[in-house]
Formats: sequence, C-alpha cells, structure tokens
Amino acid sequence: MAELKRESGLSKALNAAWVRPFLFLLFIVVMWDLTIRLFQIPAYQIPAPGDVVAVLRTEWPELLRQAWPTTYATICGFLLSAVFGIPVAMLIAGSKTVESYVYPLLVFSQSVPKIAIAPLFVVWFGFGIIPKVISAFLLGFFPVVVSAVQGFKSVDPDMVDLARAMQGSRFRVFCAVNLPHAMPAIFSGLKVSITLAVVGAVVGEFVGSNSGIGYVMQRSIGTFDLPTMFAALVILALLGVVLFWVVDRIERLVIPWHVSQRDDIIFAS
Repeated sequence: MAELKRESGLSKALNAAWVRPFLFLLFIVVMWDLTIRLFQIPAYQIPAPGDVVAVLRTEWPELLRQAWPTTYATICGFLLSAVFGIPVAMLIAGSKTVESYVYPLLVFSQSVPKIAIAPLFVVWFGFGIIPKVISAFLLGFFPVVVSAVQGFKSVDPDMVDLARAMQGSRFRVFCAVNLPHAMPAIFSGLKVSITLAVVGAVVGEFVGSNSGIGYVMQRSIGTFDLPTMFAALVILALLGVVLFWVVDRIERLVIPWHVSQRDDIIFAS
C-alpha cells in the first residue's frame, strides 16, 4: 500500500505543470553540451552550458540591474498596448466604417519592420526610456487589437438582442454580454502581446541605449563575449516567462468561469 502511495505521489509530481517543461529544458541543455563535445564546436561560436551558468553565477547582480530597464519598458509598452488596443478593437468591431478605414492600415503597419523605424524614435525622443516603450508598444499593440476584434465579433447576436429586449441600456448590455464573451480572446491577445513587448523593448535597446539587457547583448556581440550574450538571452527568456505567467494568473482571476481555466476538462464524443 505504501509503495502504491509513493508511486502515486511520484506520478503526480511528474505530471505537475512546471515539471515537464523543466525536464524538457534539462534535456535541451544536455543535448547542447553533448553536441559541443561531440563535434568539438569552438567556444567563439557556441559557448558551453557550463560557461553560461558560470556567467549567470558571477554576473547575476549586474544582469539583474540591467534587466530592470528592460522590464520597465516592457511593462509600460504592454500597458499602453492594452489601454489603446482594446478601445480601438471596440470601435473596429462596432462600426463597419471604422473597420474599413482603420483595420487595413493596422495590417499594413505590421509589414514595416520595427527595427527599421526604431532609429527614428531615438532621433525624436533621445536615448531615454521613451523609444524603448514605444517600440514595445508597437509590437504588442497589433495582437491585442486582432484578438479583441475577434472576441467582440464572435458575440452571439441573439444574446445581445435578448439583453436589449429586457430594457438594458447599451452600456449595461456591453458590460453584461459583449465584454465577458470577448474576455478570453482579449487575454489571448494580451499573452501574445506581453511576449512581443519584451522583444520590442530589446529592439529599442539595440538601436540606442546605454542600459538594459539589449545593451548587454549588443556589447557582448561587439566583444565576442558569447557566454555573457547567452546569459542575457536566459534572462530575457525568464523575463518573458514570468510576465506571461502573471498575465495568465490575472486571466484565471478575471474569467475563472471560462472553459480554458478549468483543470478537469472532459471530452465527450
């Protein structure tokens, strides 16, 4: 009986949400190290995992200090994406005229590489935090708008008609029907937006900055310090994972009733 309990506990631990990604990551690191040893790849091309870990251990305070400007620019750009993206999506979903004018321009704007126009932000706003925030905002804005538009357009018209038939005002109908129905799609866009905002902040740091993880990466590339560059990439990956997890936690608090937040989903044929 005790052995069955131990096996059940071990099986439960292995099926935990964080264990499987950790095991897969460990597998990737082991394969990375074996590949370097097997093919004798020089350190100036790809550093060994041990060298990256050594940099993370010795340079952790400096990397953490440089991570703060990137985090700040990411969060500010992401919040701007949510604040402006959701109302724009409401206008596009609620008006065919606005959609015909605005939506094609939004799609067209995504074909312009942000790295190509980021130097303009430095010329206009200097080398401070503003160019990084704008770059993060531009990359995170489009996913929020597209997902929110899809969410608002997928509302059942019969539900809206029923709410209006019950003498509900336009604002009350929106709060009771449209917004809750669109929240899952909105949060899907926010999850994509937060990860792209990290990329946007780093793009802004590449173009013109004297601080941040992007600045560390650019400096490391210039000196061929690949272990430090890979350590900076690890910090960026951790930053994206943590921010994504925060948005996911907020989603579970805001829409706990949605099927995507249920732990025990039963599939029926």
